[in-house]
Amino acid sequence: MTVRAGFSAVAVIAAGLGMFGGMAAAQSQLNFGMPGEADARSKELIAEQQKVAQALTPVTDADLETPPAEDWLNWRRTYNGWGYSPLDQIDRKNVDGLRLVWSWAMASGPTNGTPLVHEGVMFVQNYGDAVEALDAATGDLLWRWSERLPRGKRAMQKKAMAIYGTNIYAATSDNRLVALDMKTGQKVWEAQVGKEGLPAYMTGGPVAVKGKIIVGMSGCASTETGGCFIAAFDAKTGAEAWRFNTTTQPDDPTGDTWNGIPAGERLGGSVWIPGTYDAELDLVYFGAGQPYPWSSYVRGTSPQKPGMKNNALFTNSTLALDPDTGELKWYYQHLPNDSWDMDYAFERQIIEVPVDGRMRKLVVTSGKMAIIEALDAKTGEFVFAKDLGLQTLVKAIDPKTGEKTIDRSLDPEPGKTVHFCPHAGGARSWPGVGWDPESKTMFLPLQMHCAEYQPYPLGEDGEFAGGNARWRILPPKNGEGFYGRLDAVDFSEPDHDWAWQHKDRAPQSTASLPTGGGIVFQGTYDRYFRAHDERTGKILWQTRLSDVPNSYPVTFEVDGRQYVAVLSGSGGPYTRTWGVLMPDIAPPAESGATLWVFALPDRR
Repeated sequence: MTVRAGFSAVAVIAAGLGMFGGMAAAQSQLNFGMPGEADARSKELIAEQQKVAQALTPVTDADLETPPAEDWLNWRRTYNGWGYSPLDQIDRKNVDGLRLVWSWAMASGPTNGTPLVHEGVMFVQNYGDAVEALDAATGDLLWRWSERLPRGKRAMQKKAMAIYGTNIYAATSDNRLVALDMKTGQKVWEAQVGKEGLPAYMTGGPVAVKGKIIVGMSGCASTETGGCFIAAFDAKTGAEAWRFNTTTQPDDPTGDTWNGIPAGERLGGSVWIPGTYDAELDLVYFGAGQPYPWSSYVRGTSPQKPGMKNNALFTNSTLALDPDTGELKWYYQHLPNDSWDMDYAFERQIIEVPVDGRMRKLVVTSGKMAIIEALDAKTGEFVFAKDLGLQTLVKAIDPKTGEKTIDRSLDPEPGKTVHFCPHAGGARSWPGVGWDPESKTMFLPLQMHCAEYQPYPLGEDGEFAGGNARWRILPPKNGEGFYGRLDAVDFSEPDHDWAWQHKDRAPQSTASLPTGGGIVFQGTYDRYFRAHDERTGKILWQTRLSDVPNSYPVTFEVDGRQYVAVLSGSGGPYTRTWGVLMPDIAPPAESGATLWVFALPDRR
């Protein structure tokens, strides 16, 4: 592996100077023409701060399988993707006393990440890839790692990092995976995952499983890149262990499912959400997104050719892989031959609930159409589905197989206009669904909206031009002026009915965070961060941030005190979508990304 030439910096505060500390000191001594020097007290304080990082112990497989309640070690805290914390110091009775205890300015730009917390140290990834370690109780900087991107390469937002052993693992905007020493920020290794400079990227982020760092590639909309894939790398060395393609090739055992399209033109299958893992079954689960181009007429999978299959595997599928080898153990395709950009790329939660009188372990997900779908975690067998009523594309779902009956009048064929719900932003999108294992309740951040699609007519040669079609955002059917909805769905009952719904004019913009204190934390596009009563949906506390919180909030504990943290920073595809939908709710003109940390007053 080679280290890229160019500017690189690791700000290790133990050295007495940060990345810009030396510059600041020199400026303070300009009149004397010599650099300044930190005083003895400053050196003592820095040494004291560094004890927090230096005391960190390695993160083991057992830690990741059963994280300490006070830590947040995985993207959704636990391998199963719940996004749930058992911490209960902050509860329904006292949550209205939450106050800001510290904040941290981050690089401006779309900020979708998930802070990781281990033994009192918080790790965050900035827009533009910089990774920082902070004292989780005080907000003091312990170290900072950053590298300049190659010329012409734009920064990308990331949703997650991974922690394992003594390293932090982060994806970069130029398609590298880097391992950083958790105590110092020094780079241990790097590996090139995707082709440098091509339109494909790792916006999901990695997951650490059994000594491997597994990450998915998204984008993949160019014949130069080919389709997307999932790859695993050795956690100690960075050596690639395996790679699984999410768009099948002509010689795949499943057969030619791409209507005869040449291998290099089978695009899509984006993996832009981290995977989840079941240690008992030893399976890692990922979701793959829609095929590209999104119109089946443009990409060539419609109309179906005689003797061909056109479902375009493995797009819009749940994939169960062996984490050691990358071998596909089973798959289930939720929406074959997608023509509406209705991704099924989101988290796969592993839950156990009663089904027909007995407990079953399920893998549960919901795509952009907000249809909850449950599969047997071991076999991939379809178990049940629940339509949350926000889509018009699916007319019926077979209760035994899950096969969907599509309203074919909504196929985007040349020469006609189609109206359907939701639009491509999704009735649900990447903000994660929360799961409370105690009440067996699922909390889904949703949106209510529709679309009008007007494809280009057929050309004189009879070919479908496709391309720059015009989307029009329409108001929701109910006409109430609400676009956001937080749904609580009760899985303890056979019909999986709603426990409650909370509607907002503003779309939901963060993942849901349920806690042992009976609270569900949730952010919205109008810059509010709120605590809802888990039983009723009532807002018990709220605060307004400086920018849109469009990330994954976490909660953790240090020295017996519980904290709640959330990142804000707009500008990505999600917030750009809603800016078109509701210009009355305007985010700041300049994205000011910030890490916010809240707690109850310290009574000690």
